[in-house]
Amino acid sequence: MFNYIIRRLLYMIPILIGVNLLTFALFFMVNTPDDIARVHLGQKHVTSGAIQTWKQHHGYDKPLFIDEKEEFPNKLVNTIFFQKSLRLFAFDFGFSDAGRDIGYDISQRMWPSLAIAIPSLIVGLLVNISLALLMIFFRYSYLDTLGVVFCVMLMSISALFYIIGGQYLIAKLLLLVPISGYVPGWQLGKFLILPIIVGVISGIGAGVRWYRTLFLEEAVKDYVRSAKSKGLKESTILFKHILRNAMIPILTGVVALLPLLFMGSLLTESFFSIPGLGSYTIDAIQQQDFAIVRSMVFLGSFLYIIGLLMTDISYTLVDPRVRFG
Repeated sequence: MFNYIIRRLLYMIPILIGVNLLTFALFFMVNTPDDIARVHLGQKHVTSGAIQTWKQHHGYDKPLFIDEKEEFPNKLVNTIFFQKSLRLFAFDFGFSDAGRDIGYDISQRMWPSLAIAIPSLIVGLLVNISLALLMIFFRYSYLDTLGVVFCVMLMSISALFYIIGGQYLIAKLLLLVPISGYVPGWQLGKFLILPIIVGVISGIGAGVRWYRTLFLEEAVKDYVRSAKSKGLKESTILFKHILRNAMIPILTGVVALLPLLFMGSLLTESFFSIPGLGSYTIDAIQQQDFAIVRSMVFLGSFLYIIGLLMTDISYTLVDPRVRFG
């Protein structure tokens, strides 16, 4: 197990280098350092001297990938890619192009993201599993068929519809909660209710169908038929046997999502004006702040890889038959 974890962590290094390289290439295919300087200087007619000064101050005056004027290894070291990306592996996010401490911003903005993501995950998990179990209890009946059709309908609707529809119905017409905003403290709850409701409802379609598939695969196995032949009630079989054996993929799926909770939801936080990491990323893209974009992409990739590693480890915890060589 220890060797397996070390091997997976070593695999992380080339993956993160590749992600950084791809992010860097895509960003600078659309923008040049001069374009970034013009955006941040905020003037229509910017002098070449002002652009050059801004680039020197922010480290964008060097070549992108290779410095032809230098000898190896300075040919690679004296570049924007090397100097902007290497320190990320030490989780030194540096400063944004606007001069803000990215590490401090992340430490502050992760809490609003978690305040929405964790309740949405827990409530959504309970709702989806309960509805899926109900459909399996009445499997192959009209109720099950209607449930599947309803889930497909929910999956076919854009997430924007749930957000805008929830704001219009619950916040504007019924006046139950604010449309958007975020206030720390004891009033925080009323600003989080609507985003959590929208997050849970928008995930019912895909979640219920996935859990129904898991439970349906278990319901046709031999141990279920043996339990029925012994005269056990359908509800006992469902909750004591089928649910327990389906916990392996459920648990591993949840574990894979846990690290990504820190990253927040791009759409939800933007539409509800939640100062989390999701809206932080969207704002950085709009402002062409490459320092924040590369930091958030790196952090998201790192957390996703850690989530996959935690998923593999969780298999050994819930199923002793699984061992790593």
